[in-house]
Parts: sequence; structure tokens; C-alpha cells
Amino acid sequence: MKAVCVYCGSAPGARPVYSQAARAFGRALVEANLSLVYGGGRVGLMGLIADEVLAAGGRAVGVIPELLLAKEVGHTDLTELHVVPDMHERKKKMADLADAFVAMPGGVGTYEEFFEVYTWAQLGYHQKPVGLLDVNGYFEPLLSMLRHTIDEGFMRKPYLDMIQVAAEPNEMIAKLAAYTPPANDKWSEKRNAV
Repeated sequence: MKAVCVYCGSAPGARPVYSQAARAFGRALVEANLSLVYGGGRVGLMGLIADEVLAAGGRAVGVIPELLLAKEVGHTDLTELHVVPDMHERKKKMADLADAFVAMPGGVGTYEEFFEVYTWAQLGYHQKPVGLLDVNGYFEPLLSMLRHTIDEGFMRKPYLDMIQVAAEPNEMIAKLAAYTPPANDKWSEKRNAV
């Protein structure tokens, strides 16, 4: 594992704990000799984690669509900044550059990006770990919804277990490094059941 893609808010959130966590995760990535791949913005948690990585002497690689370059105030001091035509290209480029994916607190864009790579992992499109840095219990309602999805028969528990959940940055990095992907993807199990 050389690079971790971090999805997080373009806002700082309502509590200082979110900004503190972004800075701590940035430092932890550098201490673990891991590069940051992220959405390329200078604002919110996105900017904070990138600034912390850079201040600690690490690599911060941003990927931002042309339309959002001005809106999210593209971070021009990064190690690398890739400007792409649209969101589809952004997500593909970030996925190609990363060896693992972590969502921190954020809004619907954060959820959407996380769920895409999580779905890809379930379907066997990649074998990379996915995680939720559960700062201040932020993701507990989401995890509860996923447990409800299992209870209602729309997902099996092994797919929830694929998500690495940690409250602290160093714990998250350790879980990502120790991750072993499931032996079967969703569709190979369905073929075997026929």
C-alpha cells in the first residue's frame, strides 16, 4: 500500500473534532509513508488534510474536475494536481491512483464516492480495502442503515464486514494494511448457489 484515497467534506463541519481528525489523519499518512489522493480542493476537510500532509513533508495528489476547480478553490500547492473533464473521470483517476479508500465525515458527495468504490469491491472490480474513519460516531447512522439492509435481506453480512471502521487514524491505517479481500465476489456466490 503506497497511496490512500480520502473522501471528505469540502466544508469543515459543525464541530472542531472533524478538523482535528483531518489534520491527525494527514500526519498519520505521512508517518506511515503513504501518499494522499483526494479531490484536489483547498477548502473544508479536503484542504486541511492536504495542508497537513504537505506540512509534514508528504505527497498530496489532487484530482479535480474543471467545473469544480474554481468552486472548490483548487489547491495549487499540491505535489500533483490532475484537472479532469468531469466527475466520472475524477473518480476513475482517484481509484487508479489509490491502493485503499477511506471516507471521513462529509456530505452526499463523500457518500457517493465512497459507495461507488465499496460497490466495486463487492462486485470484484477491485480488491482494495475500503474504510470509514468514524470521527465522533459520525458514520454510526450509516452503519445502522447498512445493518438494516442486511436484516431486510438486501445484503449479506460479509459485505458489511468488508468496510474497515476505525475511530483513530493509526487504527485505520493498520486495518487497511491488514485487509484481506473476500475469496468470492457477489456474483461468484450467486453462480455457486444455482
